[in-house]
Amino acid sequence: MKTVVFGGSGFLGSHVADELTNRGHQVTIFDLRPSPYISKQQSMVVGDITDTDLVRTVLEDTDVAYQFADMADLDGATTKPVETIKRNVLGTATLLTAAVDASVKRFVYASTVYVYSDLGGFYRCSKQAGEIYVEEYQRQYGLNCTILRYGSLYGPRADSRNSLFRYLKQALAEHRILYAGLETDVREYIHVRDAARLSVDALGDEFKGCHIVISGNHPTKATDLLKMIEEILNRPLHIEYANVPSRSHYAITPYSFTPKVGDKLVSNRYTDMGQGLLECLHEIHASGTSS
Repeated sequence: MKTVVFGGSGFLGSHVADELTNRGHQVTIFDLRPSPYISKQQSMVVGDITDTDLVRTVLEDTDVAYQFADMADLDGATTKPVETIKRNVLGTATLLTAAVDASVKRFVYASTVYVYSDLGGFYRCSKQAGEIYVEEYQRQYGLNCTILRYGSLYGPRADSRNSLFRYLKQALAEHRILYAGLETDVREYIHVRDAARLSVDALGDEFKGCHIVISGNHPTKATDLLKMIEEILNRPLHIEYANVPSRSHYAITPYSFTPKVGDKLVSNRYTDMGQGLLECLHEIHASGTSS
């Protein structure tokens, strides 16, 4: 199948592009910047998702389109609400219109577990609007869509916008971790490659028109996570908690009551948290960013 991954140069998008290639898809990556991870089997288009003509050209004869090309940084969206609307709402509507015109067989929209919670700020607002647009395009035009709501991702190719990356980098460079939250915080971390596999599994016919939650299999307390990092490094770390509830991030669960509940997609095959953290630490150390 011919598949376009919008936002395929980024953290999650690049892993999904690789998983699609591994499964035999003809993959085109569309992003504002060239992908540093592109393989010989993939093609690259550099552009903006609000460029209607370019998007239409890229989607010609396309079977599947993934939409990862948005402002995915929750904290960044808080300070840039207008840019967030432009990328996450207008950009998504541009892709949806072009997908309908090109008779795309499946449109996969990357959303968030924050989407119908009371947290997440402007990022949550933009993803909620995006989901509503996706649902309406499906109703109005018969576009087959699947909405994927991601939880807390970690793994290789992350950068400072990823909280776990920041904690690992700080532990290596400064022998301390300043945790921006409560000691009682709980997250369901999922390795990015596991999330990518599930993202491609979601192309199954049974997931047409579905809202799918992609998050970790096991809840992890903040105290347990940071203790695990300390044990992997085999040295004491100065750990400090802000112990101030976040206005944007959840403490124990992102969910609040809503009729638009998503089904959680899980796999018996997943990356062990300790192994995943070790892989990230090796990557940070090898990149020279730990000093």
